[in-house]
Amino acid sequence: MDTLWEVPDELWLRIEPILKEDWQPSAKGGRPIGNWRGYLNGIIFRMRSGCQWNQLPRRFGDDATVHRWFQRWSKNGVMEKIWASLLRDCQELEGVDWEWQSADGWLGKKPALGGENVGPNPTDRGKKGTKKSLLVEAEGGPLGLVIAGANVNDHKLLEATLESIVVERPAPTVEARQHLCLDKGYDNVASEDVAARHDYIPHICRIGEEAQPADRHPSGKPRRWVVERTFGWLSKCRALLIRYDKKDSNYLGLLQLACGLLWFRRMWRLQGRQ
Repeated sequence: MDTLWEVPDELWLRIEPILKEDWQPSAKGGRPIGNWRGYLNGIIFRMRSGCQWNQLPRRFGDDATVHRWFQRWSKNGVMEKIWASLLRDCQELEGVDWEWQSADGWLGKKPALGGENVGPNPTDRGKKGTKKSLLVEAEGGPLGLVIAGANVNDHKLLEATLESIVVERPAPTVEARQHLCLDKGYDNVASEDVAARHDYIPHICRIGEEAQPADRHPSGKPRRWVVERTFGWLSKCRALLIRYDKKDSNYLGLLQLACGLLWFRRMWRLQGRQ
């Protein structure tokens, strides 16, 4: 059971250089950096289980030290760099399909008091919550993500979500157009304008329009449902399903790490691993 929470060797070879790049040792030397790999294992354990930091098993190291490194990496954008690095690896393996993209919002609870980007959830009797706005490619791989209060409409986050793509987006061409699939929450002129400014062909489900029996393009490419499936993947992590973190940077850091791990799983499959 212990190995379920451990970073594989192949993943660690990609992550360690990013952690070293962030590390700036003191001119006086200072304390050794410690067991980064063990700390990262502890962060993943906490992300998957949703436990309190002070309940981390001792095999991951001192809980306060693990939490301190997690906050540093989240604040410095290290988790986003890990996500971007693994996404680029999949691009090199031709495992990223930019042609059909989908975006949507995902509501989540925020039981603890306080916190940034928290608002009343209109679907949960006004209880406090956070919305995650996610952009994915044709197979559900996460490309960009932002968070906001649960009471913020999805379409108001669309532009920020498109601008949050963690790698350079390939420029659309006449031969390789890029389509953006959205649900009825984006049925307005503002969303169409945002899609046009970013050179997308929008496909928006209209309010009052009957649902189609199969939500697919004639070419067979998946459309809106893929982003819902990605939300399902992320919701397997209890600390993402329910926001326990008060700081925005901490919660966003967990989400970014989870998105990166999804790309590592894709890379593993592209390499013919089981």
